[in-house]
Amino acid sequence: MKMTDLFSAELEREAVLTRGALERVPEGRNDWKPHEKSMPLGSLANLVASMPSWIAMVINQDELDLDPPGGARPKPPEWRTRRDLVEALAGHVAKGREALANTTDDHLMTHWKLLVGGRVVSDQPRHLVIREAVFNHLAHHRGQLTVYMRLNNASVPAIYGPSADEGQF
Repeated sequence: MKMTDLFSAELEREAVLTRGALERVPEGRNDWKPHEKSMPLGSLANLVASMPSWIAMVINQDELDLDPPGGARPKPPEWRTRRDLVEALAGHVAKGREALANTTDDHLMTHWKLLVGGRVVSDQPRHLVIREAVFNHLAHHRGQLTVYMRLNNASVPAIYGPSADEGQF
């Protein structure tokens, strides 16, 4: 089986799980955070919704500088409703889906770089970046998001196993 097929199938599975979480994110709490060092709820939810499009970035760009010299980080649009998040997710999944459909396994073997301030901090094959920096990272932040949801008395969906709010499968 081709890597592109494996990643496409994983994207579709993860999109369903991510949508289920985003559909329950508390509205009107974008500035809430569980600790002063934590990311605000609104930023975390936006990050989770946007991560599937990172696949397209890794496939279509050769590098990303998180702090480009002389540049500013782009500010993501702020969401107001869960519907905004779900619609954003759909668009980001579509970008990832399209990039995977238009690439090859040979291209996924080529290297991609992550820079900070012009300095290379990671240089790995694209397939590893997609696995680690997209799918694993998405699972991590989606897990954080479900903790934020629990702390805000929102219902938490079953993701990889049962949820106390949904019982057994």
